[in-house]
Amino acid sequence: MSIDQMSFYKRKLEFELDSADLHEALERGEPTIVVDGRSAVAYAREHIVGAISLPHREINAQNTSSLDKSKLYVCYCDGIGCNASTKTALKLLTLGFQVRELIGGLDWWKRDGYATHGDESRTETGIKCAC
Repeated sequence: MSIDQMSFYKRKLEFELDSADLHEALERGEPTIVVDGRSAVAYAREHIVGAISLPHREINAQNTSSLDKSKLYVCYCDGIGCNASTKTALKLLTLGFQVRELIGGLDWWKRDGYATHGDESRTETGIKCAC
């Protein structure tokens, strides 16, 4: 076992989480805010239940001043083909927030069977990640 490799995986878990971990954290009432970094149009179409819309292109000190910096902000976008979650996390981190990125974004959230809200919302399917 390589110490460098072990360190890499420990650090990786500090920066991201999967949909099952996020769902459990929300169920336990952990101080977590889910942030949709996509456009307002994409958010209206479909988003994770309880998520706030904060398009990464619009993030600044003024429009985040009312947000509680003591909470964890979990950022997401469409999925692995989108980097809005990374841009959102970076901007929020720069402004002093605690952040993590949701692996797989909205796509994997839905694949794992969790509900969404919006014009194209869906209910939980009961299919959960076997992680």
